[in-house]
Amino acid sequence: MEQTVMGIRVHCELAGQGSKRVVLLHGWGCSTSLMKPVSDALSPHMQVLMVDFPAHGLSDRPPEPWGVPEFAKCLYQLLEQMNFLPCSVVAHSFGCRVTLVMANEHPESFEKIVFTGGAGIKKPQTEEGKKRSAQFQKIKGIAATMKNMKVFGAIPEKIEASARKKYGSADYNALDEEMRKTFVKVISQDLTDCLPNIKQPTLLLWGDKDTETPLWMGQKMEQLIPDAGLVVLEGGTHFAYLEQLPRFNTIVKTFLMGA
Repeated sequence: MEQTVMGIRVHCELAGQGSKRVVLLHGWGCSTSLMKPVSDALSPHMQVLMVDFPAHGLSDRPPEPWGVPEFAKCLYQLLEQMNFLPCSVVAHSFGCRVTLVMANEHPESFEKIVFTGGAGIKKPQTEEGKKRSAQFQKIKGIAATMKNMKVFGAIPEKIEASARKKYGSADYNALDEEMRKTFVKVISQDLTDCLPNIKQPTLLLWGDKDTETPLWMGQKMEQLIPDAGLVVLEGGTHFAYLEQLPRFNTIVKTFLMGA
């Protein structure tokens, strides 16, 4: 089904029935398709809503670059519009960022929270990372100066594209220019201060081989969220919830269905 929220078309899928409700939120660059195996396990027991974030899956792009607060506002308005509040939430990676902001701004919205491979804590930049960033900015500056001179044709764009490929992350390079602006706004926001304000019982499921959101992030979330528990999925990567799907679904279902 499609819903119009904040002037854009948002794709979502509803399954199951019952008094308990849960929304499933995918990670950056993903879609509802990666949450479908979780929905299939939960929908016999509760209402399950899967959402394609704007600029993902079958949803439209935002009219301008968004940060996490805009994605959170869109999600809140969607759930309110569909009369799906309060509900629980199962979120992966980027979906955890959105959940953190919404839970801080609308604490009454969620009953229970499940994070897996949760993003939101900013990684400390290494000396090597600082050096690479400085080199990239230097090259961008040179390219910008050449553009302003208007005598080099397409050469400045080629220089910048080459530098971006060399110094940018795979996620960043996979995006077009407009979506890169959104990506930078999203990953630049550190949401650590949101963690102590989470009032809901929170279950954290983390792969100990996760390199995108390392296990120490899950451990820090467990420390800072007042009512949180961490389950380590041994051998799991950033997509541990799919790699260990039966175990993940059993744990989540027990947590959500329990008193």
